[in-house]
Amino acid sequence: MKITIIGLGLIGGSLSISLREKGFCDRVTGIDQDPANLEKAISLGLVDGTAPFVEAIRGSDLIFLAIPVDATVDLLPEVLDLVGPGQVVADMGSVKGAIAAAADRHPNRGRFVSLHPMAGTEFSGPAAAVRDLFRDHTMVFCDSGKTDSDALELMKGMANLLEMRSIYLEAPEHDLHAAYVSHISHITSFALALTVLEKEKEEQRIFELASGGFESTVRLAKSSADMWVPIFRQNKTNVLDVLQEHIRQLNRMKEVLEKDDYPQFYNLIHQSNKISKILR
Repeated sequence: MKITIIGLGLIGGSLSISLREKGFCDRVTGIDQDPANLEKAISLGLVDGTAPFVEAIRGSDLIFLAIPVDATVDLLPEVLDLVGPGQVVADMGSVKGAIAAAADRHPNRGRFVSLHPMAGTEFSGPAAAVRDLFRDHTMVFCDSGKTDSDALELMKGMANLLEMRSIYLEAPEHDLHAAYVSHISHITSFALALTVLEKEKEEQRIFELASGGFESTVRLAKSSADMWVPIFRQNKTNVLDVLQEHIRQLNRMKEVLEKDDYPQFYNLIHQSNKISKILR
């Protein structure tokens, strides 16, 4: 099988590594708007080479879009324009509303599979690609009822090969849940980093005092703005809703602390511990 991956960062690069090692494909063509990223991906052996856009799409059995969601919305119709009945197109975006709308308007909608691998790190670019990034994580299939059965089966087989769990959601449901389990974590981490940097001007002291707890909480603040600003833009309504609740809970803790109501603070922390029933 010949595949093309558009976007050679963490997700695209890691996907290429895993699929090549598992024998899913015999050639990977890479496309990236940043020539430096493309050169780096080739030098690292993430892809076999590159080709002109139209040639790469028409010559591939499977095309992945692993680019920021804004770019996916713009590029997806162009890719679908070029594919035939035997080809499959899949996106890897973490917000689905606008992508779904773009796909639904296209006559080749059946050849499209909307995927969200719930895996990643705070790093970006081809050098961030790692093997087995997806193992034991969840692959979300969105609006799968609109996808041709053969295309869906191909991607289900790929998810199994990557040793991923598969779940099936409609785009609006996905975007709401993603705001709670992923997007709010990142925006909170960005805010915490800004808070610490503002209060602690001697940055070296941060590194001297930082423990594992702080590092694990703030590590997401290293994530790429190029990826996350489009995510917040595309999922603005859901993120604002979650953010409002998050701010309410912070204010609640602030008020309890101001009143020296430590029994209530104990209760709030005890309530929060119930998350352990979900995250084991």
